[in-house]
Amino acid sequence: MSAPARGKIWQRVGLVLSVLAIAFLAFDAGAKLAQLAPVMEATAQLGFPPASARWLGAVLLICVLLYAWPATAVLGALLLTAYLGGAVAAHLRIGSPVFSHLLFPVYVAAVVWAGLALRRPPLMRLLRGQAETPTS
Repeated sequence: MSAPARGKIWQRVGLVLSVLAIAFLAFDAGAKLAQLAPVMEATAQLGFPPASARWLGAVLLICVLLYAWPATAVLGALLLTAYLGGAVAAHLRIGSPVFSHLLFPVYVAAVVWAGLALRRPPLMRLLRGQAETPTS
């Protein structure tokens, strides 16, 4: 298989990963905005006031939309990473199980960045430390 064909396959894999992350996070944002009972219970368990669920949902939805828009995808990925880092901190604070709860936002962030990097070969090179340097 030629290098360009392999590159297209990896870009498609990246697109699939990105769509999965967007769908999952958009569903989560929608559940928070709708204030579904399980979401409200989980919000209370994490020690947040009930009214914060809508704010968290709105922030998450904005981050997801930025990630979904190609021109702002890198900014969206950075903001999603920050948001998910807050989720890790909240789970750490209450002593959640490590692999199922505490690290789950890390797994989601990894899918977000893997999808973005595979969709954008220049970003992949940058993350590998192989960024092109301008020549004089």
